[in-house]
Amino acid sequence: MLFKCKNCGSNVVFEPAKGKMYCPHCESVDSEDRIRGRSITQCVNCGAPMEVPDYASAGRCGHCGCYVVFEERVEGIYEPHMILPFMVNKGNAVRAMEAEFERRLFTPSDFMSAKSLEKMTGIYVPFWLYDYNACYDFVGEGTRVRSWTSGNTKYVETSYYEIVRKMEVDFDKIPVDASYAMEDGVMDLMEPYEYHRFQEFDPKYMSGFYGEIYNQGAPELEGRAQVKARNSSEELMRQSLQSYNSVKPLRKDLNLQRSGVNYALMPVWQYLYRYKGKTYQFHVNGQTAKVIGTTPVSMGKVVGYGVSVFAIVTAICSLLIRALEIL
Repeated sequence: MLFKCKNCGSNVVFEPAKGKMYCPHCESVDSEDRIRGRSITQCVNCGAPMEVPDYASAGRCGHCGCYVVFEERVEGIYEPHMILPFMVNKGNAVRAMEAEFERRLFTPSDFMSAKSLEKMTGIYVPFWLYDYNACYDFVGEGTRVRSWTSGNTKYVETSYYEIVRKMEVDFDKIPVDASYAMEDGVMDLMEPYEYHRFQEFDPKYMSGFYGEIYNQGAPELEGRAQVKARNSSEELMRQSLQSYNSVKPLRKDLNLQRSGVNYALMPVWQYLYRYKGKTYQFHVNGQTAKVIGTTPVSMGKVVGYGVSVFAIVTAICSLLIRALEIL
């Protein structure tokens, strides 16, 4: 599937800054015609062969540069229920990284060079979103301690309470990424997304970006969602018990009932930087511009900085010695 400009025939892409389809060639807006492809391995625009990775749902033709959406992987069982369109374009993603890393003195000199940043790509990452009804029955023993001083005597009073709590919570859209290529911990750190901005799925939002289908089904990944729901339930219960000095749990019954699950695509900018044989991954939330990643350390800069500091200190000491000799 290709989105072609009605006016000039160029590839129309979704522009996050405008929130609309945009033709970079003639600068027209919402001028796209949707053209279906005949084969997933052949470019819709130029007919050149395309190498399509196993889980890819959108990519770019290496011959003509057009962005193509693969119909077979956005329809039927692979059709997302919803999509969170990119709101941060590449330029803003780069600026977010610069703001995050510009003060780190020992990063390699070419870390944020224009040549390196050409490799930054926008990707729609597959997620399962789980809804749960949680019912938490808690029974425990709590204490409250009061102390006061009368004369020279200090008194401490400990009161004991039976605690009975029944908490019901509805969890909406607990996200779990369904991509082997994306590290689970990194995707968790990308949160939160603004879920009220979800749109009904339309493949036009994928034009201009890469995309994946889910690599694992909802039943396989549900355990991770349940852990998140249980941890959140525990935290809410803990907050409700803060008025006690101590709490001893006697019974904790947490029951989770799944009330729904949705397949969604979420926007992520990915920057891969290779340094001394190792690849470092950096990610920018395509909606909020939150940056995740740890920069490598250039030992040459560390040594150079140390030598500079030593030279400055040596020069200051020499000046002080000369001043003292004069006195």
